[in-house]
Amino acid sequence: MSRSAHPAGPRHADVYPEGHYTAPATDLNELDPKVWSRTVTRDADGALTVGGIEVARLAEEFGTPAYFLDESDFRARCRAWSDAFGPDADVFYAGKAFLSRAVVRWLQEEGLNLDVCSGGELATALDAGMPAERIAFHGNNKTVAEIERAVEAGVGRIVLDSFQEIVRVSHVAQRLGVRQRVQIRVTVGVEAHTHEFIATAHEDQKFGIALADGLAAEAVRRALTLDGIELIGIHSHIGSQIFDMAGFEVSARRVVQLLAEVRDEHGVELPEIDLGGGLGIAYTSEDDPREPHEIAKALSDIVTRECESAGLRTPRISVEPGRAIVGPTAFTLYEVGTIKPLEGLRTYVSVDGGMSDNIRTALYDAEYSVALVSRSSDAEPMLVRVVGKHCESGDIVVKDAFLPSDLAPGDLIAVPATGAYCRSMASNYNHALRPPVVAVREGEARVIVRRETEEDLLRLDVG
Repeated sequence: MSRSAHPAGPRHADVYPEGHYTAPATDLNELDPKVWSRTVTRDADGALTVGGIEVARLAEEFGTPAYFLDESDFRARCRAWSDAFGPDADVFYAGKAFLSRAVVRWLQEEGLNLDVCSGGELATALDAGMPAERIAFHGNNKTVAEIERAVEAGVGRIVLDSFQEIVRVSHVAQRLGVRQRVQIRVTVGVEAHTHEFIATAHEDQKFGIALADGLAAEAVRRALTLDGIELIGIHSHIGSQIFDMAGFEVSARRVVQLLAEVRDEHGVELPEIDLGGGLGIAYTSEDDPREPHEIAKALSDIVTRECESAGLRTPRISVEPGRAIVGPTAFTLYEVGTIKPLEGLRTYVSVDGGMSDNIRTALYDAEYSVALVSRSSDAEPMLVRVVGKHCESGDIVVKDAFLPSDLAPGDLIAVPATGAYCRSMASNYNHALRPPVVAVREGEARVIVRRETEEDLLRLDVG
């Protein structure tokens, strides 16, 4: 790979002279363990390794862009969540974050359950051998065909998201001669401290049935009268990328209040509540996520306290970490192409991927970190914007970061914490080929989702 120099880009001192951006406090060669997977390190030559394999070797074998998933780290995070909540609670991995057959097998081996939200995710789970009773099926507009498949398979729970779905699931179950276990998803009026489009518990949104105006109580009332369904609990989810537990406390209090109303009206104590997921991860060094054992204790204490106050038995708790498990376990590897200094502003660093493999920056204004990983460098930092190769001005991977000023075409850079919602939201914009997902563990690397080819694109184009 080329290491030739290019015209020097603007340094931090020349950019935003009012001091909005300052030089990074740490060495650019250092890797913050909060944002990188657990087996990532640098070798004696300064090159990044994951699972004991150097990135240049990975790039040569699998190409770029590519997602590299640290299997050992993924499994360790599964165990940490399972151990934190223990045998009296349920941990459902949220498959929407990233799902593949290999991931399903890892979840099964590590003892986690699986939450799916589409027919395709359900098909993947069943095909990979996840026992149906360990699957929860979400979604705000499940089709009759999807519901039939879920009920026929014997999924452990279907989360009901509307009044129509209460009847729809009951009719399907009755026709198939079974009684389907269900939860009702309620919106509790808590707006999580997160991006507007990923805050999902305030009333003005498409998910769930609002507690306001007694709608959730009426949903429970109807569900308890139908023979095709068995109502086992209440579900709530307040958003994503949340660090503050205060929202969960308010949500749990309101859900427990509903449980008390159900007991008082119907003489029934529902045995389960699901508090959803949404716990944040570190995308940059400024993020400070909580550990699973802290989250488990906080949620358990909240629910126990509220139930004791309401005179209720404490229900079985479920949680749904997705991003919190897979997000930190992967990074995306790119090769640097064009480098374009803009005097007095920043340097644009173009890579061989972009918004087709990570839409989150454009969609959510998400922030990411980036590092030069094919070598170390003692060059002065320069402020950069890492951009993709798509014909779109919003094609930004990392908005503002520092990279060494001797960065050159052919260098490898990596963006950490891309395990969640990057491959699962990837697209073929500009007819880009979606990158592979490569699992790395103890010196071995294997493709678990292959790179798309031009033949894949053309095969679908039947006109």
